[in-house]
Amino acid sequence: MPTLKDRRLFISHAWSYDYHYNKVVEWLNDEPNFDWKNYSVPSHDACSETTNKGLKECLTRQIRPTNGVIILAGMYAAHSDWIDYEIDEAVKMGKIIIGVRPWGQERIPQKIQDAAHTMVNWQSSSIISAIRAWI
Repeated sequence: MPTLKDRRLFISHAWSYDYHYNKVVEWLNDEPNFDWKNYSVPSHDACSETTNKGLKECLTRQIRPTNGVIILAGMYAAHSDWIDYEIDEAVKMGKIIIGVRPWGQERIPQKIQDAAHTMVNWQSSSIISAIRAWI
C-alpha cells in the first residue's frame, strides 16, 4: 500500500455548533486510507491562555504547521471575531482553505466565500474529495 499523504488540518468552527465540528472529525477519522492530524481548538481542548492576545497567539500556533484550514461556513461564522481571526491568519500564511456549507444552508458569509479555494457541500465525500484534491 502506498504511503498516505501527511495532512495537518485546522477546522475553524464556532463552539456553539460543536456538533458540526464533531461530525467532520468523525468523517475524517472514519475515512479509509486517509491519514490526518487535527490541529483544531475544540471546546473540549481549548487554549489555556485567557487574554485575547494569548488566545490569538494560541490560534496562530495551531494554524501555522497545517497544510490547510477547513471552515464550517454557517451564518454564525459571519458574527464570530475568532473565526474572522482564523481566516485572516490562514490567508496571511497562504494556507489552502476549504469552505463547507452546513446542511440546508443557503447563505454563506461573504468573507468565507472570498477566502476559500473551494466551497463544498455538507457531505463526507465532498469534504474528503476536496481535501484530497487541494491538500
